[in-house]
Amino acid sequence: MARLELQIGGFGGQGVILAGLVIARALSLYDKKEAVFTQAYGPEARGGASSSGVVIDDERVDYPYPLNPDILVIMSQEAYSTYFPRLKEGGTLIIEKNLVKMDKVPEKVGEFHSIPATKIAEELGNRIVANIIMVGFITKTTGIVSKESAKRAVLEMVPAKVRDLNEKAFETGYSYEEG
Repeated sequence: MARLELQIGGFGGQGVILAGLVIARALSLYDKKEAVFTQAYGPEARGGASSSGVVIDDERVDYPYPLNPDILVIMSQEAYSTYFPRLKEGGTLIIEKNLVKMDKVPEKVGEFHSIPATKIAEELGNRIVANIIMVGFITKTTGIVSKESAKRAVLEMVPAKVRDLNEKAFETGYSYEEG
């Protein structure tokens, strides 16, 4: 695998930092890939712009920030406006179906996926797991990380008291069928 860039964008409180960290941990510790994680969020924290980046390569990562993401995951309308122009031509776009509105899929998108992660999280009983639903969905649709590694990273990184809910969230995102 040559250099591959993943960026996840949303607003503070959606867990986009944790989602990126889970994927980076799974890649580097369990799938034995070279992976670097970065995060960015506005001074507003909750409610402000937030993003995480994961750069993956066969060799040591020489520059840790995604410049033109191969895979762009968007969980808010503001993040779409901010980060979409950076998506690589022919890249993969994954959106939170109920929070990101587009008239049509832009021409530069090579592969498009959408999931109502927040609605599904609410149905599971806690909207806070929308990010873990998205991690499951990213794992399935992109294949950049193995299911076993991503699930292991999720279970190690969430508090014990919500481990079962997060496992269910991951599995739900992984098994989601677009329709």
